[in-house]
Amino acid sequence: MKRVGILTSGGDCQGLNATIRAVGKTLYNHYGADNLEIIGIIDGYRGLIYGEYRRMKPDDFSGILTMGGTILGTSRQPFKLMRVVDENSVDKVESMKKNYKKLNLDCLVILGGNGTQKTANLLREEGLNVVSLPKTIDNDLWGTDKTFGFQSAVDIATNVIDCIHSTATSHGRVFIIEVMGHKVGWLTLYAGIAGGADIILIPEIPYDIDKVVKTIKARTERGKNFSILAVAEGAISKELAALPKKKKKAVIAEMKYPSISYKIADEIESATGQETRVTVPGHFQRGGSPDPYDRVLSTRFGVAAAQLIIDKDYGKMIAMRNNKVVAVPLEEIAGKLKTVPVDCEEIATARKIGISFGD
Repeated sequence: MKRVGILTSGGDCQGLNATIRAVGKTLYNHYGADNLEIIGIIDGYRGLIYGEYRRMKPDDFSGILTMGGTILGTSRQPFKLMRVVDENSVDKVESMKKNYKKLNLDCLVILGGNGTQKTANLLREEGLNVVSLPKTIDNDLWGTDKTFGFQSAVDIATNVIDCIHSTATSHGRVFIIEVMGHKVGWLTLYAGIAGGADIILIPEIPYDIDKVVKTIKARTERGKNFSILAVAEGAISKELAALPKKKKKAVIAEMKYPSISYKIADEIESATGQETRVTVPGHFQRGGSPDPYDRVLSTRFGVAAAQLIIDKDYGKMIAMRNNKVVAVPLEEIAGKLKTVPVDCEEIATARKIGISFGD
């Protein structure tokens, strides 16, 4: 009897259920329902720590291709606290190993982003058989060109920008759309280009507010009565970026605005006199059904993960490279962040059509 555990960890996104489905269907087709037991770990690593799980059946993997969220539930378990004994005197790592062995698992399938992959690699180092899958709307996982959830989030953020265009034009306003992304700007970059934003501000390129204002004034002089800014929630000014890390955190913590977008809006309105509004789609970007691209990508990833299990090729993350699905060793990617290269083709393309990055 083959026994496989599966969990989803970190923030939810589109494509989790589609990926779970592909893993399950592939394994059932290979081993048969009588020779396979799949254990669904509830609420991510927390379920593995505290022994919360359910035995799944083939029917559990049907009808979930288009469902958002995750049928297994999820939670955030910070990697930096994994070695810290909690308030219940639970040694998290030892507890996860104990429950893995108690369930007599042959492999644990882990779906998640950066922190999740670091913990997956930790479990690999502790001797557990793991196979992981790259999930995040931020597309910031090292070692893969694309993560599932990213394209669906781009679609939603782009739609928000599209909808804002009409009201911005009608009222002659400046509109800031704050897109998810604390540390990297892939989502903001793609949505900004796709939505026809005039200015894109991302964490990788610290902005100069005077350059932002100059761009807006230049548009006004050309007869454009509105401007659209796509701003990553982690966008940062040149002045703030120049501060030491500790001082930078202190300044951000003391900021009187709800987020950086509201600060930028206030500065723009003061400098131009033009009415400026902020729209924050927030968790809309992570919700709802995966788009067709993510359904296909998730299916490809899930099938590839199942094949690693069949081949007993553990300790790897499924990835996309040059449109080919490959497996990369966890130790090579865990803990590495894939930021937007400032000289990448997408940024060069945006600059050539006149999009400003505030620099």
